[in-house]
Parts: sequence; structure tokens; C-alpha cells
Amino acid sequence: MRIAVYSTRPYDRHFLEQANAAARHELVFLEPRLDAATLAAAAGSQAVCAFVNDRLDAPVLRGLHALGVRLLVLRCAGFNHVDLPVAAELGLAVGRVPEYSPHAVAEHTVALVLTLNRRIHRAFARVREGNFALDGLLGFDLHGRTVGVVGTGRIGACFGRIMIGFGCRVLAFDPQPDPEVQALGVAYVALPELLAASDVVSLHCPLTPQTRHLIDSAALARMKHGAMLVNTSRGAVIDTPAVIAALKSGRLGSLGLDVYEEEGDLFFRDLSGEAIRDDVFARLLTFPNVVVTGHQAFFTEDALRAIAQTTLANVDAFEAHGRPVHPVSVERLA
Repeated sequence: MRIAVYSTRPYDRHFLEQANAAARHELVFLEPRLDAATLAAAAGSQAVCAFVNDRLDAPVLRGLHALGVRLLVLRCAGFNHVDLPVAAELGLAVGRVPEYSPHAVAEHTVALVLTLNRRIHRAFARVREGNFALDGLLGFDLHGRTVGVVGTGRIGACFGRIMIGFGCRVLAFDPQPDPEVQALGVAYVALPELLAASDVVSLHCPLTPQTRHLIDSAALARMKHGAMLVNTSRGAVIDTPAVIAALKSGRLGSLGLDVYEEEGDLFFRDLSGEAIRDDVFARLLTFPNVVVTGHQAFFTEDALRAIAQTTLANVDAFEAHGRPVHPVSVERLA
């Protein structure tokens, strides 16, 4: 099957070519992001492989369908950027990678927590300039602190397990509590209770209409004064202007982000020679108690290998049976 692979970076090509070593599919690697202006590059392909910031709204889906595309394979877990009702209307099958390495994202989350707590980013910059003073670098022991985990899927559960290993008390909020997570010693509580009690709040929930701006000004007001907030899930789970206001007032003690609501025009690109045009994002970067990474949490060899293999397995299954191994349908929105 001919597959147009959008938003391709060298690492995408490397791992997809490894997974396609038998050359059972024709992979057409395209560097641009998929949108209405670039969809024509998929002409002649029966499948399109898309990433998190590719645009898969109604006009793009109709355009792809008119070109003969019949399968969309997402090399990511999230599918909030796909207009699933229109895909169903057009008969476009959609497959995703529901999991790859929960350890990759969970471990990166821990790295953000440790960096913020012990001011590693500031200490690194100081030492490189010959400044070995410790003023302003004071952290706290994670042992004995309370960590709140919002969303206990595989990543959230993995993160909770690691924090238990640090000696933390772990609280969790999820509409569907997991008995295996409870068996670890994690206590499920209502979200307001979690926010009020936690020294660190880590977000691991999917982006749905119910979780969009879940952390807004009201939620931030419930948080313990000076608490840490970390988001490695989806950018729109937090209301960024509300978070900036909480940072300015001092209510929010520190913030770690690997995702951003308007990241599509920023992340996965080298903009080091340009001015950041997003004023909200630029404001975030001015805070000394904020650490931002560019959607990097998934970025390990293990995860990329699993993503490539699962992506092509979805294509294989569609070719053989007309249905990806891991389908996404409009019912998932209910």
C-alpha cells in the first residue's frame, strides 16, 4: 500500500523504514504538516500517516477522500485532531497507536518534576557562567509529599508507581478507577480534594470536551498555594492564560509543560532564528519557575520503534481485513 507520511522528521523515517524492512509498503515521506494546502501531496496514496499536529478536519478529510485515500493511520495515541463524524460519513478508516511506551512519558514527567523542584535548569545555566551560589535553588524532599495524578491510564499509572517509589503519598482522580492502581496504594478522590491536598499535580488525561480547560482559574484557586503543576498529556487540558495569572500571583509555585494548546505552529520545528510570535507562549518562557519541553516526552528509541511497528500493523490489518488493529470510530467521542 502507498502511504503518504506527513510531518516527517529524520527519526520518523529511520524507524518506519526499519519497521518496513521487507518493503511491503511504499512509504512517501513528506516533511510538511498535513493541512488543506498540503493534502494534494497524498495523491496516488491509499493511506495517510499523520502526527499530533496534522490537521484532519472536515475539509482536509474530504480532500483526502477525493484523492482516493481510504485509511488514516495516526502515529500517536490522541485523536482529538480528527473529525471522526466526517471520517465515518466518508467511510475513512482511522487507526491509532493506543500505547507505545508509557514509561517514556511517565519518566519524562518525573524529569520535569525533579527539574522544577531542584531548579536544575537554573543551576545548569549558573554553573556554565561560573556562578556556584545556591541562593534561589532551594527545593524540597519529594519523600512524604502528596502527588496528585489526574488520569490513571497506562501513563498515569506508571507515573504514580514511580512516585510511590519516591515515598510519596499518591492521590488520583479518574472517572474509571483502576483496581490495579488502587492495589499500589493509590487513593482515588474527587478532583477538588486532589487539587487541595497535592504538592504536585500531574495531568495524564486525554483531551475530550469534558477535559478541555479542566485546569482553569477555578481549579487553580483550589490548588495548594505554591503547588507544582505538570502537563504531559494534551495542551488544551489547561487554560494557559489562567495558569499565567496563577504564576504571576504566586498561587502556582511552578509549572512543567511538554504540551501547549497552540503548539501546532511551534513544536517539532527549529525556530531558533525567529521571534516567537505567540505572545502567550512567549510570556510563559519569561518565568524562572517554568520549564517547557517541545512535546518530547514520548521521544525514546523504545517508543519510536513501537509507534512505527504499530502504525504499519494497522496498515497490514486494513489491507487484509478492511479494519486497522487499533481502530478509532465516532463512538469514541461519546
